[in-house]
Amino acid sequence: MTQKCEVCGKSVQVGNSVKQRGKAKYLGGNGRKTTGITKRQFKPNLQRIRVQDGGTVARKRVCTQCIRSNKVQKAVVRKPFTLPTVK
Repeated sequence: MTQKCEVCGKSVQVGNSVKQRGKAKYLGGNGRKTTGITKRQFKPNLQRIRVQDGGTVARKRVCTQCIRSNKVQKAVVRKPFTLPTVK
């Protein structure tokens, strides 16, 4: 299964992991020296949630930014509270 958001298409990004030693100059040191650079991956924070798709409910893998920005409508777990009807 791919690490990709089904709403915005956000996927894995590639970057570098930098190892350093020494003390920063502004802290009174001689400066930071890079001792190694390796490749790493930045993965999106994906959640499997139930999403309202028109009139149907479907499970999708969606990143947390899409959930927080209301790009998807979460499915209602149970019916909202209704007042009893008087007969």
